[in-house]
Amino acid sequence: MIEYIRGELAELSPATAVIDCNGVGYAANISLNTYSAIQGKKTCKLYVYEAIREDAYVLYGFADKQERAIFLLLISVSGIGGNTARMILSALSPAELVNVIGTENANLLKTVKGIGLKTAQRIIVDLKDKITTVGVSDGGISASGTTLLPAVNTEVHDEAVAALTMLGFATAPSQKVVTAILKEEPSAPVEKVIKWALKRL
Repeated sequence: MIEYIRGELAELSPATAVIDCNGVGYAANISLNTYSAIQGKKTCKLYVYEAIREDAYVLYGFADKQERAIFLLLISVSGIGGNTARMILSALSPAELVNVIGTENANLLKTVKGIGLKTAQRIIVDLKDKITTVGVSDGGISASGTTLLPAVNTEVHDEAVAALTMLGFATAPSQKVVTAILKEEPSAPVEKVIKWALKRL
């Protein structure tokens, strides 16, 4: 079992990171929180969850153990797979998610794409007693690095659309939503644009 991967950050997008570890490139699916934490770095360490299925071998990477612990709790809920858990952790920081579950705020949880009211309620019921053991600080990991990206509309637009496409959204509606967001907030960094888009798509 892989516990973590540490090496040179060879490639990075809001949805994936490639870590060059002694000449071998490991591609890991990441959340926006992890993207914010590692962007701008030359080397990084990602804690890993391995999803091994008959048809695929997928790595999920996390900037810290707390986010991975929450991810593992989320996928323990019936009906929540790795991509849905990553979507939740892209829309909400770990600290926000702990707060949402602790206060039983199903309405906020169901604003995440693919999460209906019943699923949101199931997450809260299943995890309310478990989530407090994770020990996430209020600072979360989404607070870091939001000013590192240049406020160049075309770059932010293209990167945001590419990330949304990797997350499973169709290109045309993604472009429409991202364009609308950038008209409202021209200087928004890419991770903010994607977070807002996730709530509108």
